[in-house]
Amino acid sequence: MPETLFISDLHLDPQRPEVIDLLVRFLDGRAAAADALYILGDLFEYWVGDDDVRADLLPAVEALRRLSDAGVPVWFMAGNRDFLVGEGFAARTGCRLLEDPTRTELYGVPTLLMHGDSLCIDDIEYQALRKQLRDPAWQTGFLSLPVEQRRAQAETLRRQSREATRDKAAEIMDVNAAEVDAVFREYGVRRIIHGHTHRPAVHALSVDGEPAERIVLGDWYTQGSVLSVTPAGYGLEELRTD
Repeated sequence: MPETLFISDLHLDPQRPEVIDLLVRFLDGRAAAADALYILGDLFEYWVGDDDVRADLLPAVEALRRLSDAGVPVWFMAGNRDFLVGEGFAARTGCRLLEDPTRTELYGVPTLLMHGDSLCIDDIEYQALRKQLRDPAWQTGFLSLPVEQRRAQAETLRRQSREATRDKAAEIMDVNAAEVDAVFREYGVRRIIHGHTHRPAVHALSVDGEPAERIVLGDWYTQGSVLSVTPAGYGLEELRTD
């Protein structure tokens, strides 16, 4: 049966080689038989530019190339950690870059694909940082810096993010219900698939009296997480690192 796969929030990091290994096995195995693979952001813990591919991440990059060369379309949407992925990465891996959000037809079902961070509008501090980091002028200035300096700044931002997260209430870092409803209406869909919050679940909703669903992808910190969608339905699955 035709199958389309979705993953997000892998946060690939040389300090967690078991997750890199799990992704490579997934790409060379399960994904190789899929209609398509969608990566909805935060594939990497951080990405400071297409000119900096760390050696420990090469197995994942090369596995993406093998999958795309095998004829499986691989779609990549930037997240809040790898928003600097660009055409150089696409050329190296064969991935096709997606705008956030993107509306698509998934086996006849109008579906909106997102990373998900834009739905978390109650986290005002984060949204201000997101606006800064997505500014083209800021990105141009950052990418003009030497690679080592960019890495150092990325590490600082990562540390600050962890510290800020510890001090925030959990509900602030989740999606805003009114914003979710507004996005459903704006794009005229009844299904949204996203990541970012690391809270895998299927949420049954009602928008203007019509049924809707929001599917949240899981992260890959202690296990893998994949959403499988077929013409007959869908399912969230865990992948074991061992």
